[in-house]
Amino acid sequence: MNILILGGGGREHALAWAVMQNPKCDKLIVAPGNAGIAQIAECASLDIENGAAVVNFCEANAIEFIIIGPEAPLAAGVGDRLHDAGFLVFGPSQAAAQLEASKSFTKEICDAANAPTAAYGHFSEPQAAKDYVTAQGAPIVVKADGLAAGKGVIIAQTVDEAHAAIDEMFGGSFGSAGAEVVIEEFMDGEEASFFVLCDGQTALPVGTAQDHKRVGEGDTGPNTGGMGAYSPAPVLTDAVAEKALEEIIRPTLRVMAEREMPYQGVLYAGLMIKDGQPRLVEYNVRFGDPECQVLMLRLGAQALDLMQAAAEERLHQVEANWADDHALTVVMAAEGYPGTYEKGSIIKGLDDCPEDSFHMVFHAGTGEKDGKITATGGRVLNVTARGTTLREAADRAYAMVDRIDWPEGFCRRDIGWRALD
Repeated sequence: MNILILGGGGREHALAWAVMQNPKCDKLIVAPGNAGIAQIAECASLDIENGAAVVNFCEANAIEFIIIGPEAPLAAGVGDRLHDAGFLVFGPSQAAAQLEASKSFTKEICDAANAPTAAYGHFSEPQAAKDYVTAQGAPIVVKADGLAAGKGVIIAQTVDEAHAAIDEMFGGSFGSAGAEVVIEEFMDGEEASFFVLCDGQTALPVGTAQDHKRVGEGDTGPNTGGMGAYSPAPVLTDAVAEKALEEIIRPTLRVMAEREMPYQGVLYAGLMIKDGQPRLVEYNVRFGDPECQVLMLRLGAQALDLMQAAAEERLHQVEANWADDHALTVVMAAEGYPGTYEKGSIIKGLDDCPEDSFHMVFHAGTGEKDGKITATGGRVLNVTARGTTLREAADRAYAMVDRIDWPEGFCRRDIGWRALD
């Protein structure tokens, strides 16, 4: 099978690694890819948000299966163009991708599905939003309605902070994503990620994880795209996961099907869990990053079989087979991230890190220049390991971190602290 993966980050490197473990993969192309992906697959320069260009590329390269990694091509309708051209695609339609592309859309779906989530208001002008905040009080959560690369959420501890966040969003800080805002009740509890493959009807759980959004140890400092993650998430017990399936995921799929926008792909439910009760924080329509890295290391070759089953609407015929183990990933980021950071620094020591089913360094923001690996982004490497215990996985991951020679980079040294404690 000739396979194309769209995307070029750590998530896509992890997907590519898992796909390459499966013997049914004859050829793998990743567009645009990165320096790490180029070591295991062919990389191609392609505008992945241009549906016509992607279709032409697939026809020219005899592609049989396309896995869409990031949310932007999904929201742009690239999956629809590929479906219309007769290709097998893993990823939801443009209409179904509104579950991530529009927070107000998701809230409407949750209302129709009677799915437990935060109380909210949806606003298209700042004064009404501020009046709502004043009436509700703080803490409160202010969200850009559209796609904001994971950064359009502000947890305001005071009414003044919330008002400032509203001004920031309507003022254009998040571009068109902030043209409308959703303001939500602040939910107490422990947050975790639940990943479910869907084929329009069937929902198949494929893993749980917890990530660390804050840049600083002890979960302090500004939010980032994620500084590390581990799987499974202890708080998402079998009982809690079943509640989430019955009360949130399956009702959502039912409503989406009733509205003639059946959901097919991976559905990533961010959950807030308190006293054993899950409530939906948000949906994402793709694998999380860096959660995908720990999931793929644990799933391995079967990930391709499961994604293909979802695309072919036969998830009821398969199941995910998990080893009773743990995985943990540490993000190495450029000094200054999530603020201003330098690009182009050289990363050494990667050849000293093992690469097998228990150890992988997934590249996120890397390039290659004169035979050397360079940093090209904010989050640059995902140092990932498995173990029979979470402690063993953490020890293996940090042992690899210590082999990497990159003075211009940094990482948190406490990934997994909540579960380890």
